[in-house]
Amino acid sequence: MADTVVRWVLFTDLDGTLLDHGTYRWWAAWGTLELTRRRRVPLVIVTSKTRAEVLPILRSLRRREPFVVENGGAIYVPTGYFPFSLPGATQTRAGWLCNPLGTSRGRLLSALRRAAARTGARVRSFADMTVEEVAERTALRLTEARQAREREFDEPFVILENAARAWPRLRGEILRRGLNATRGSRFFHILGNNDKGVAVWKLTTWLRRAHGREVCTIGLGDSPNDIPLLQAVDLAVIVARPGGRYDRETLAAVPRAQRAGGVGPEGWNRAVLRLLGSSSP
Repeated sequence: MADTVVRWVLFTDLDGTLLDHGTYRWWAAWGTLELTRRRRVPLVIVTSKTRAEVLPILRSLRRREPFVVENGGAIYVPTGYFPFSLPGATQTRAGWLCNPLGTSRGRLLSALRRAAARTGARVRSFADMTVEEVAERTALRLTEARQAREREFDEPFVILENAARAWPRLRGEILRRGLNATRGSRFFHILGNNDKGVAVWKLTTWLRRAHGREVCTIGLGDSPNDIPLLQAVDLAVIVARPGGRYDRETLAAVPRAQRAGGVGPEGWNRAVLRLLGSSSP
């Protein structure tokens, strides 16, 4: 990797962005994904999904590049990808280094329960759900739902009633406890003092150190949990949600961001082609 000249790097969310919100497929973006692979444009997945979920996706995409899981909870880098050691990284199985950034799941679950009790919010987290319930709420297959429950640094949850009213109070109580909370395309999330932006910043620093030249970063996302990602890149793109609308909170937080011009992988494909097509290799 150190010998490859990098000009562009793509940091991308998955659900609702590269992956279709309903089918979890990326076929609408396949041609552009192949173009980025041929042009050696790194594709860095930055997602709320777990490591167990991301690795099969990378294999299907025929990629072996760094990725970020659980809303910035950890960065995974292929062994030998960078020509220097990564502080805090540990070797895992299958040739990956893990650089953890997040808070333990146990602490997150305890804080969520206490914050919910204090605010009167009725919540149900992945830890409370069976595999079958996770599958039903996400439209994932059972195997994929099991992978989604293998969490370490981030806990998704639902608010069972009056979510619009309960969420601001619950989030405020979580913040008061020194943790963070955000909203994704399907679930609310509690996490530590980490986010997608911190992970993107670290990876960008490593990439620029490795290549000794300017690296231009593109970030794509669709939901509030992508705001830190979009704020950390040079060029930000917001992908439309189902129905063709853009998330208002995300638009307001990243006013410089471009609109993809389409929903999910179709919008992703259109935006990436537009950006890479207007650049020199």
